[in-house]
Amino acid sequence: MQRRHHAIPLQQAAHESPTFALLASRIQASSERMQAIKSLLPAPLRASMQAGPIEDGQWCLLVSSNAVAAKLRQFVPALQAHLQSKGMPVNAIRIKVQSRSL
Repeated sequence: MQRRHHAIPLQQAAHESPTFALLASRIQASSERMQAIKSLLPAPLRASMQAGPIEDGQWCLLVSSNAVAAKLRQFVPALQAHLQSKGMPVNAIRIKVQSRSL
């Protein structure tokens, strides 16, 4: 690989590096899943969550609080079924509460 001394766009770097290309595809897949499920969730819930990583068929949703996590867990079966119907299957949906840094 040739060393560069000038900035290149992120997309170009992703195409030139297998590691970045894999990361970019995972980010895109996670974002697509988030867009697919947003319409199934109440607005306050949508505002309190973010798409997380997809690893080994498990998709992680990052939430702002334990209360949001508890409510979102009630939707998990419907979310998985919806993703399956859209051709975006996941084996499991994990919900992780983001810790707040002080």
